[in-house]
Amino acid sequence: MENKLYVGSLSYDTTEDSLKEFFSAAGTVSSATIIIDKMSGRSKGFGFVEMSSEDEVQKAIETLNGKELDGRAIVVDKAKPMQKRPFKEFSPRGGYDR
Repeated sequence: MENKLYVGSLSYDTTEDSLKEFFSAAGTVSSATIIIDKMSGRSKGFGFVEMSSEDEVQKAIETLNGKELDGRAIVVDKAKPMQKRPFKEFSPRGGYDR
C-alpha cells in the first residue's frame, strides 16, 4: 500500500494505458487502474497508480499533482486504506434503512 497513489479529477476519456504512460515520467509504474461505475460502465473520475518504489511515489506527488492530463488538472496523493462502510438494507416501506 505504501507505493500506491490515489489519482483524482480524471477525465472520462482517460484510459489505464494513458494513465500509466503519464506516470512513467516519475518512474516505473507497476499498475494503473481506473475505477469504473458498475451500473453505467463509465469511469468514476478517479483511479490508482502503483509505483515500484517509495522514492518514485514522492516524485510523482511532487511533479504530477495539479498537472493536466486529458484536459483536466489531476490530484495526486498517497492512497489511503479503504474505509469500511455500513451495510444498508432495503426497507419494505421503500428506500433504504440505516
